[in-house]
Order: sequence, then C-alpha cells, then structure tokens
Amino acid sequence: MSRSPSILEDLLVALPDLRPQIYFKSSLTALSHAMEDQVLAGVDQPVVIASFQRERFYRQEAHRYLRIADRTDQVYVLAAPETDFANRFDRYETIAFDATDALAKEWHLVVVGSHYAACLICRERQVSPAPEEASLHLPPDQSRRFEGIWTFERSVACKAAELLLAKVLLYRPELTDKVAAAQAVLLDNTQVNFSNVDPGPFAERLVTYIQAGQYKLLKAYRSIAAQEQRERLVNSITSAIRRSLNPDEIFKVAVQELGQTLQASRCLIYRCRDTDATVTLQHESLNHGAESLIGQRWNLADNPLFQFVAQHQEPIYVSHTQADVWLLREQEVVAPKEQVQRWAIAAWLMVPVVHQNRLLGMVEVHHCNNTAHDWHETNVGLIEAIANQIGVALIQAEAYANLEDLNQQLAALDRTRSNLIAITGHELRTPLSTIQVCLESLSTEPDMPEELRQVMLNAALTDAERMRKLIQDFLTLSQLESGRIQWHLEPLPLQECVDLAMSSLRSRQMNGALPEITAQVSPELPLIQADGEWVVEVLSKLLDNACKFTEPTGKVIIQAQPNGGKMLEVTISDTGRGIESNRLETVFDRFYQEEGALRRSAGGTGLGLAICRQIVVGLGGRIWAESAGKDRGSQFHLTLPISPPDLEEKPAKPNHAKGKPSKARR
Repeated sequence: MSRSPSILEDLLVALPDLRPQIYFKSSLTALSHAMEDQVLAGVDQPVVIASFQRERFYRQEAHRYLRIADRTDQVYVLAAPETDFANRFDRYETIAFDATDALAKEWHLVVVGSHYAACLICRERQVSPAPEEASLHLPPDQSRRFEGIWTFERSVACKAAELLLAKVLLYRPELTDKVAAAQAVLLDNTQVNFSNVDPGPFAERLVTYIQAGQYKLLKAYRSIAAQEQRERLVNSITSAIRRSLNPDEIFKVAVQELGQTLQASRCLIYRCRDTDATVTLQHESLNHGAESLIGQRWNLADNPLFQFVAQHQEPIYVSHTQADVWLLREQEVVAPKEQVQRWAIAAWLMVPVVHQNRLLGMVEVHHCNNTAHDWHETNVGLIEAIANQIGVALIQAEAYANLEDLNQQLAALDRTRSNLIAITGHELRTPLSTIQVCLESLSTEPDMPEELRQVMLNAALTDAERMRKLIQDFLTLSQLESGRIQWHLEPLPLQECVDLAMSSLRSRQMNGALPEITAQVSPELPLIQADGEWVVEVLSKLLDNACKFTEPTGKVIIQAQPNGGKMLEVTISDTGRGIESNRLETVFDRFYQEEGALRRSAGGTGLGLAICRQIVVGLGGRIWAESAGKDRGSQFHLTLPISPPDLEEKPAKPNHAKGKPSKARR
C-alpha cells in the first residue's frame, strides 16, 4: 500500500456523498475531547483510533489515553516521532508513522463501539490569515484551519476506522490478530440499541469548551480594547507634540485624554524636580464632581508618595487612603492627612515623568469620595506609556528652547562683532589720527610758538585719554561678564557715593557746560551693603550719560528712597532726548548707539550702560530705564541691597582716587 494517499481523500472517494467542512483548531480540540469523554462515560469497549500530526501534540493528551485504555484494549495512537515516540505496546498500541506520510498533515479520531460510533477525519489547510485576523495578533496555533468530516453515522465511522487500521498494519504488521478483532467490531451490525446512549457527557464537554472559548474571546476583546485605548492616547499625545513644542499645550491634551479614558475623579500633570518643595498646579482633568486644584500650591516635600517616586523613579499607588497602611520599601510612613482630607482623596496613584534618570514631572490620578479603587496593572502601564511620551516631549521642548537661545546668542555675537569692528575702528582711528598729526607737527616744527605747542600737546593728551577709556571699558566689561570680579561688600552711606560720582563728573567736564545737577539724597537713608568703588562707577556712568544727552539748559536730578524694605532705589532723571518705548531694554545692550556707530553727535563706545547692568546685578540689585518718549526726558532706576542692622554700626567710606574705582580691584 502506498504511504502517500490521504485518509480524508480515501474516505471521500469511498463515500462520495460526504461533504467536508472547515474547522478551526479550537473546534477540533473541543470535539475530540467531547468524543473522548463519551468513551470514558460509556460502558462498552469501543475501538478507539487517534492520529496526531506530531508527537508533541500527542504528549498533551497522553494522560487521557491512559484513562481510555482502562476502558478498552482496542486503543491505537498514531503520530510522527520526534523524541522517544516509537512502535510499542504500553497500555495501548502506539504507531510511529513516517514523517513524509500524508498523516503528518491530518488529524483523526475514530470511535466505534457496540452502542455508538463517531469519527473526526480532518486535513490541515495551509492558508494565510485575513488582514483583519492578522491585526488581532492571534497565536499561530489558534489560527490553524482544517478541512474534514465529523459525524456519528456508523457507516462513515467504520469506513474511516478501516482506513486507519490499514495504516496501523502498514507500520505494525505484527498486530494482525489484534486488528482482526477490531475489524470484527466494525462488521458487527446486529446491535439493536445502537446509538441509544446518554448524550450528556458529550454535550457538557462542548458547553464547557464553548464557555471557555467565550471567556478567552472576551479576554482577547478586552486586551484589544486596552491596546486600542493605549494607542489612541499615545497617538493623541504624539500629535500634540508634533503640532507644538509648548509643554503647556502638550500637558493640556495629555491630561484631558487621560482623564476621559480612566474616568478617575481627578488627573493632574505638572512639571517638577526631585528637589522641589512645592509646585503650582496648572493642568487638571475632573470627573464625578471632584473639586479643582488649579492654582493650588501642592506640597511635595512632606508627601511620602512623591519622595518615594522621586527617589526610586517608579510608580506607586494606594488603593484606599483611609484603610491602608502605606508601606514604601519596608518603611512605614504616615499619609499627608491634610491633602487627603482637604481634597477627599480615597485612592492615589503617582507615575513619574523621567528621562535619562532625571525627574521632569509627575502624573497623579485621584479617586475621591471615600471610594476605594484597585489600580489595575493595565491602567498603570497605560499611564506609564503616557508619562514616557510626555518625557520625550519635555526634552524636545527643552532642546528647542536651548536651540532658540543659542540662535539668539549667535545673532547677538554677530551684532557685537559688527559693532565692535565699527566702533573700535572709529573710536581708535579718530584719536590716533589726532595724536599722529599733533606729534608730527611738534617734531617737524621746532619753531612752533609755545601757545600752539601747548594746544597740540593738550589735544594729543585728550585723545590718548579717550583711547585709554575705550580700552578700560572693554577690559571692565570682559571681567564683569566672565565673573572674575571679587566684590568687597560693606555698609556704605549712599550720599557719599553720590557726592564722589558728582565730583568725578565735574572734574572731567571742567571746560564743558553741564546741565543743572541736583542731588536729593537724604543722609537719613539706611546704609547700603555694596562695593563702594563699583557703586561710584555706576553712578558716574549714569550721570555722564544723562549729561551727554541733556542740553546745558536742562536738569538732572538724583533721588533715592527705600523700595520694599530690603532694597534702596536710586533714580537719575533728566530732561534730555528721552528714549523710545521699544528701546528701553535695548539701551543696556553692548555697543548700543542711539544714532549709530558712525553718525552720532555724542561720543562713547556704547558700553557704559552694559557695564552698569553687570555691576548692579553683581551687587544683587536691578537696573531699568523709563521714558515718556522722544525728547521727553528719561529716568534710570537701580536698586541696591540695604545693609542688615547688625552691620550698620561701622560704616566705611569708599576709597577712591578722584571718585574712580581702584585699579587693584579691577
């Protein structure tokens, strides 16, 4: 006999009226077990022939056939060997067929007894799953399909048994006598009560498998729904990230989507670091009438849940705040009762937003109104996925912001370079030309009158001083910006600093007409805690700047008063050109020139106000400008720290030479 023909094909040829059907693997498993249970529940001794495709499939059912063998001695099991499966008799006959046999593609179970018969003859079909099935990610074993016959008709079962017994004899010819006894059962048609058997075990087995299959189906549907929910949330947040790099917009989308999905009483998302003591809440989603926390200062330092999450960077939750003992890694802690009671938090979940071991923010979920809640692992995993997306968004936003800052810094550096070239070229070339002309005249004209010689020398000295100031400003600003300045802070009376600055200004402008300068600084003002030399430097530059852009007929006023109790505010007002509103901050930029580097009526490098800002900020104060507009005057304000009372007993005077800072300190 050839080993290639299929049992199913031979059966269909022998009984052409049969029509095969399509079965899934799970359906065949249910039918096979139901047929086997029918044998175990019966009283007769049927012929049982089972054919498995592989030994591994047989091993899953071997224990059942040991029980069946206790009912009848006519049990035959066929399978393609893989490990130790071989032709032998244990408590039933095992037949190892060749792996190239058509049986390797088939699945059979035939039961023929004196009171009933049943057969299941199937062949596996190799088909690709439909796209909708592939999207469900079903296990490969569950998507297998078979084509075949399942029936209780005795004639069909006997014919199938005959074909299988022929296969048995092919591989185990020594079983001829035993197979003959089995064939006698097949030929016995004298039973009058045939098929008069209790269908209960068979039906119960099928119902059990249907219920189990339904449960697995529902579980699969829940898994698919959870996966769909998770993907939808992640996609929503990803879309928000693509639309905007603004963290506030991303938080707004994320908290609304998360709150809608979880249906928790309250969802919060906020930025924080592991060292933060409090945070102001700005993004929230509410359900079930929960009270809003928007604008509240949320305590983090005293919250053991936050401290645990910040330290371990992993989620933590409490199912019932009123009943549970909060255990954090074997250490019992006390709940933040004020937060729990004030905001009616019954169940609490915290999930960190982390990137590269750095805490960036937190996602909190609350269930309120004394309703305990068991946090499902799926929901916690979903929130973790959202937190990961938020972490990526925050890092991208930070990177974008840093890139913007770098671009602005590069643009500022480029402007600085251009201004530096223009200003230094002009400021250095002009005095150098004057000095060169004066020196050449003095060297080539030995008979020059003494009066003219003195004019030449004065002009050369004046322009040399102009160059010295330019270079000194460059060095001063460089030292201030690099942080190489050592501040010598001490209690000082502001009035003395103002007097020194005014004296320095008048000594430099001995031959020039100055506007009227009035100092309205009370000697009763509290002492300032500052470096006197640098304070005089700031006041001198601000006074010089005010006089430069104010007509000799105008006025300059210096005023001072306490500001907020801890700072002293100094204001230098003038009646000069004024400043346009869009340039009130720009005037403090390096090399800023109102009229342009080469078209100005007043001299200077444009570094004075930049130096003033660096000094004031270094002393712990602030400086800003105000103006009503063009030709309406301007006011420059600066604040300086007031000296603590315990340091005011021994005020020290600024040590200056002609009101200028000491070179040793600079």
